[in-house]
Amino acid sequence: MDYSPTSKSALRWTIENLIEPGDLVVVVHVLSSKSDPTNKKLFEDTGSPLVPLEEFKDINVCKKYGLIPDPEAKVVAKIYWGDPREKLCDCVQDLKLDSLVLGSRGLGAIKRVLLGSVSNYVVQNAVCPVTVVKGTNMPRP
Repeated sequence: MDYSPTSKSALRWTIENLIEPGDLVVVVHVLSSKSDPTNKKLFEDTGSPLVPLEEFKDINVCKKYGLIPDPEAKVVAKIYWGDPREKLCDCVQDLKLDSLVLGSRGLGAIKRVLLGSVSNYVVQNAVCPVTVVKGTNMPRP
C-alpha cells in the first residue's frame, strides 16, 4: 500500500473478492531504503513486525483508505525497506502468503522499460498467485 489510487483499488478488489471470515490479511508497505533510518536499522532484513490494523488508527490509515475493520478477518501491516520488487517477493516467502494483490500504475511501454514494472516483476518471480488490479481512470498503455 502506498496511498495511491491504484493501491486503494487493489485493496477494495481484495475485500470484495478474496477475504473470507478468519482470514489474515497482510497490508505491505515498502519504503525507500533511504527513509526512516532508525527503524530501517532495526528491521532492514526482515521488515517490521506485524502490526494490527487497530494500531494505525492514530495515523488515519483506515480513514485514508475508507476502511472499516472487519471483525471476521484479522488485518495486520508490515513495512519493508528497499526495492519494492524484491521486497514484495521476499514477503511472500517470509510470510508464506497464499496470494498477493497489487495495484498497477498503468505505465506506458516506454516508462515501463525505463522505470521497470513492479507488478510485472512480482508476477514473474513471486511463488504464489499474483493479481494485478488496474485502478479506475487509468491511462491505457
